[in-house]
Amino acid sequence: MKTKIEDIIKGFKTPESRWARFGPYYAMFPLDFAFEVVEKYSRQGDFIIDPFAGRGSSIYAGSVLGRHSLGIEINPVGWLYGSVKLKPADENKVIDRVLEVYSRRNYYNRKIDKMPLFYRMCYCDEVLKFLLSARHHLNWQTSNVDATLMSILLVYLHGKLGEGLSNQMRMSKAMGMKYSVEWWKKEKLISPPEINPAEFIIKKISWRYKKGKPEGCDSSIIFGDSTVELEKIVPKAQKSGIRFSLLFTSPPYCSVTDYYADQWLRLWLLGGLEIPKSRQHKHKGRFVSKDDYKGLLDAVFCNCANLMAKNSTIYVRTDRRDFTFNSTLEILKKYFPKHKTKVVERLFSKRTQTELHGNKSSETGEIDIIMIR
Repeated sequence: MKTKIEDIIKGFKTPESRWARFGPYYAMFPLDFAFEVVEKYSRQGDFIIDPFAGRGSSIYAGSVLGRHSLGIEINPVGWLYGSVKLKPADENKVIDRVLEVYSRRNYYNRKIDKMPLFYRMCYCDEVLKFLLSARHHLNWQTSNVDATLMSILLVYLHGKLGEGLSNQMRMSKAMGMKYSVEWWKKEKLISPPEINPAEFIIKKISWRYKKGKPEGCDSSIIFGDSTVELEKIVPKAQKSGIRFSLLFTSPPYCSVTDYYADQWLRLWLLGGLEIPKSRQHKHKGRFVSKDDYKGLLDAVFCNCANLMAKNSTIYVRTDRRDFTFNSTLEILKKYFPKHKTKVVERLFSKRTQTELHGNKSSETGEIDIIMIR
């Protein structure tokens, strides 16, 4: 088993390894950590749940290691990455869809002339027309083929020159419109690279599928709000007699992560606003309200408690800052009072993902709360 895990987390020799890192995403579980926890705290055939799945590293690890895994993710970008790598569509069908979308690009000749300067400096005309065609024609919520293609487009939507479809940008987090335009002008990167998007994407698809499609235990990720979706899952699981042996998750950190602000460009491609605005949904922002944050944790872990087996493991990675950690620990103990609790500090010598994306606290690192019964 260890050899199989090492092959997945260290190379690209198998289908499982080629798809394991699929999707640039921050505030995510390190891949080796996800596999380590799943292997140590569950067995083949067990049921695993992650109500804050992100790009689905925990669910993917569970599936590949033979666990029935269920995730929930509110951010469509993370949901697409996670669900597609579990069950990517056939390669030939995805390539056919690329060509079909590309063939419709010239319907958008006039549309690109009316777009904000950011888009014209970020993408050459051929790429921008192709993206508008994809944005309009891909039914990514209902079609597995379209979801697979859209998720691949999201991966390469922006990044370093030559590695993505865009002008020079970081890959994980989109830069702001005004900042990008000013930076491109300063760096003399006014003209975006000339790219044939169909050829570019087909090459990326061919590399991804070169070893085939990953195999794993039946698993899935639901696109939605955990506070809503768990209310539907609990009665179904109880009726069928299913009990989960491992709750493995990392909730958003209070006042740190706003996925809808930081992923605005990928959300635009999914049909979002052309000019980004802050979202008002209380479970999609940075949780300025501490009451809303505690309310989210309380609702989610309350429902999870109704899904867990008597002898189960709760593994939650959270922030070291006092409020986030203490709130998480307090609510977990409330709903799992008979579990023995162990707290493991994870101090890092390098800057963490949360520090890079908003956590300026001197309390660096993260904390793992492990509860076993």
